[in-house]
Amino acid sequence: MEHAPTMTAVAARLTPGQDLLAELERLFAESGAGAGCVLACVGSLTTAVIRYADRPESATLTGHFEIVSLTGVLSPDGAHCHIAVSDGEGGTSGGHLMEGCRVYTTAEIVLGLLPGVRFSRPFDPQTGYPELAVETMQPEEE
Repeated sequence: MEHAPTMTAVAARLTPGQDLLAELERLFAESGAGAGCVLACVGSLTTAVIRYADRPESATLTGHFEIVSLTGVLSPDGAHCHIAVSDGEGGTSGGHLMEGCRVYTTAEIVLGLLPGVRFSRPFDPQTGYPELAVETMQPEEE
């Protein structure tokens, strides 16, 4: 009986001042994988740059924020991630993760790498955005 390849994980800790999105994309690119996802992220930010639902512009929040959720799909074409952060009063904001989110004390990240799969983001004329395309790879194509 043949088994499908097993997902592998990459774990990293980001340090103060690093850009969360840029580092996610760097870690994924360095892995050489064709498809990945964010399995876990806990940490804090001093700047959160978030694009809220159905808004063309981003909002920049400054202060001290806990990362309460980060989820995303990683491809060689870039990352598509959503984040939720909470402030010192428990107020929570969330949306599309943008560049410029700066780590406060730490961001502890675990990425899942998916063998045998390649994600890409071709332009979808129906939505007007680059959208996810999933391709199953043959072992000799990986």
